[in-house]
Amino acid sequence: MDINNYIVTKAKNAKLAARTLSTCTTNTKNKALLNMAAALMSNAQSILDANKKDIKNAINEGKNKAFIDRLSLNNDRLESMSNGLKDVASLPDPIGEGIRSWKTEDELKINKIRVPLGTIGIIYEARPNVTVDAAALCIKSGNSVILRGGSEAINSNLEIYNTIYKAAISSGLPEGCIEFVDNTDREIVNLLMKLNDYVDVLIPRGGAGLIKNVVNNSTVPVIETGVGNCHVYVDSDADTKMAEDIVINAKTQRPAVCNAMETLLVHKDIAEKFLPHLGETLKGLGVEIRGCNETQKFIPNIIQATEEDYEIEFLDLILAVKIVDSLDDAMNHIYKYSSKHSEAIITNNYLNSQRFLNEVDAAAVYVNASTRFTDGGQFGFGAEIGISTQKLHARGPMGLNELTTTKYVVYGNGQVRK
Repeated sequence: MDINNYIVTKAKNAKLAARTLSTCTTNTKNKALLNMAAALMSNAQSILDANKKDIKNAINEGKNKAFIDRLSLNNDRLESMSNGLKDVASLPDPIGEGIRSWKTEDELKINKIRVPLGTIGIIYEARPNVTVDAAALCIKSGNSVILRGGSEAINSNLEIYNTIYKAAISSGLPEGCIEFVDNTDREIVNLLMKLNDYVDVLIPRGGAGLIKNVVNNSTVPVIETGVGNCHVYVDSDADTKMAEDIVINAKTQRPAVCNAMETLLVHKDIAEKFLPHLGETLKGLGVEIRGCNETQKFIPNIIQATEEDYEIEFLDLILAVKIVDSLDDAMNHIYKYSSKHSEAIITNNYLNSQRFLNEVDAAAVYVNASTRFTDGGQFGFGAEIGISTQKLHARGPMGLNELTTTKYVVYGNGQVRK
């Protein structure tokens, strides 16, 4: 197979489809999304059977539990994916939305409106749900999409793609609106990153290595997403019961995702009261704790934390813990190690909470809530195409509006510039 011709053909098809998609009616797009949702559930068993093949291969390759969790599908997760399609269908269509309107001194009427980005490439790893979420958001926002999932999920992704693509086309969307890369050759990613003539933006979703590769090597514009070295800081004025509930949720509810907490910071004045019981609870939940010297005084028999432990995204039931002297000490630690994803403070001190919100630089900052809420669905976006950790052109969970750009529509009456 000529892989260059293979990916260029898919990109050309997607670009051609984008032209038609940009003018599709809201009703047509919503009909497609609802039919895609129904098709997912009708074909649930075939999708789950394909997913079992991927899981078996991953186990044979020695993948860890966190990886298997990201890869795994079940009836509940499929139903959630189907509901996500319905949720996106129910959202307002951003295309054509008027952002601003005004008249100039020359009597020109200028409207600033939302329009699609065009063709979006999504490069992602072992998360089959991304196949559905990305397709849903791109279709509703009038964009075509090229999906390149990880080889570990190829059977699941291909079955999901075939299911939703047939439903989309039968609903009146143009062929090529969703293109799926079913060749797992890694060189295709390198080729896709250079297709400026056909692809308007690339969005990588996955681990640090994938994201770094795309950001550093793509000539197509990139929206950087995802690496989540997230912190929870328990202040001296925290409610310890609330803090424990939030910490347990942020670490253990689903540890293999980017909005899970990786480092816990605890004020020295509350450490003795807070850490012993928390430590035993976390150990009982299977969490491996890596703590500083002070932490080890209150949670015995844990691993000594290293510099690297505060730098990395574990994506597993592993937690780095550090006792800090003050709010400033906590924020300095976050400033040094944060990936600018999600950061939280647990406190009943209003001034401390406001300082944290104002001074911590991240896509999402929380007071007295789990970092696990940084999610397009939880924020009311229906789904998300990723969580942007950069500042241009989008930041935080990316929903429909973040997949649009703007156009100036200008009405005149014969004016010429003097």
